[in-house]
Amino acid sequence: MTISSQKTVTVIVAHPDDETLWAGGTILSHPAWKCFIVCLCRGSDKDRSARFYNALRILKAEGIMGDLNDGPEQKPLERNDVEQTILKLLPAGPFDMIISHNPNGEYTRHIRHEETGKAVIKLWNAGKISTTELWTFAYTDDNKKHYPKADENADICRTLMKRIWLRKYSIITETYGFEKNGFEAQTTPMAESFWRFTDPAVAKKWLKQFENKPI
Repeated sequence: MTISSQKTVTVIVAHPDDETLWAGGTILSHPAWKCFIVCLCRGSDKDRSARFYNALRILKAEGIMGDLNDGPEQKPLERNDVEQTILKLLPAGPFDMIISHNPNGEYTRHIRHEETGKAVIKLWNAGKISTTELWTFAYTDDNKKHYPKADENADICRTLMKRIWLRKYSIITETYGFEKNGFEAQTTPMAESFWRFTDPAVAKKWLKQFENKPI
């Protein structure tokens, strides 16, 4: 698949580092993209927010952070709170592409990832955000059997060039400061994959399979 180099791309993620873990190689591989990254949580975390903005400089992207509750108990958020936070932080559209979480998450499991992915699809379907296409991260850990890895059956699945992966890994381990034997560094996928949608109604139909997933 050929991807045009001239795109206005917005990445909507739950946490600082999600943009790098799940799409950093894709962003680094397309320096001509005009990329804006929206992070919904940890805006008041001085350490994580500083690292996020340092990562943006390396990714040659702009961005903004919100401060949705991200406590260790991970209580579900109100759908409206998530959607309104996205709308508040999102720059003026329309966009050529939005990239965000899979409503089923990238691993077993993180509720904030799932809530973010669901909210983006619902906002697109409702006409509250406008984009030519939506990509959602496509990763699996087979119910914790291994670290998250790219879903080879996804619409887009690409192995990163080694130099791109090394830059991505450096952002995770040096810019974000995660230990090399920790989850984030051990995960850092060498291939990135996405489900691609050009019709919000199709994305909304796809979302239904995840709607009644128990918390």
